[in-house]
Amino acid sequence: MSWIYLFLAGLTEIAWAVGLKYTDGWSRLWPSVATGVLMVVSFVFLSMAVKTLPIGTAYAVWTGIGAAGTALAGIFLFGEPRDALRILSIVLIVAGVAGLRLLTRS
Repeated sequence: MSWIYLFLAGLTEIAWAVGLKYTDGWSRLWPSVATGVLMVVSFVFLSMAVKTLPIGTAYAVWTGIGAAGTALAGIFLFGEPRDALRILSIVLIVAGVAGLRLLTRS
């Protein structure tokens, strides 16, 4: 169950990171409220995951999911560059997350 919580924490991290774009520097009320709520939800899921997962692994996986997912969201939602090195970098993040998952018991 901890890995499910961690995955949900990563997904909500992506959501709040994308939400930051819509807050316009925290000047738009509803996008700011939604982003703040998503931040709290992400941390709650992360805290549930670290009850049984090693903190170093959980934090690295959480940030990895968030970084790769947010980079992909930037490409698809905001037209950010899709060059080969950018995609390779995202693949390397995903490989690192997968490696930590495979090497961690629990």
